[in-house]
Amino acid sequence: AKVLNGDSFAYVRELIDGDNACLEFVSEIDGIKINGIDLIRFDDEGKIIDFKVMVRPIKAVNKLWEMMAAQLQAAG
Repeated sequence: AKVLNGDSFAYVRELIDGDNACLEFVSEIDGIKINGIDLIRFDDEGKIIDFKVMVRPIKAVNKLWEMMAAQLQAAG
């Protein structure tokens, strides 16, 4: 939530097929518009067993990497 800017983050589309979900999201950080998807797979009990995030454009990937690295350093 901190990295993807909770104020502008929104899911805009979802595709569900059995135990698989694809959720498209948008956000904006420092004037960079972010578009991405969460790919999620669930087990028979509804628990997440696989979670993958893909983001574009490349300047958004670079910005998110920078912000995540800073948070990891701050956490020690």
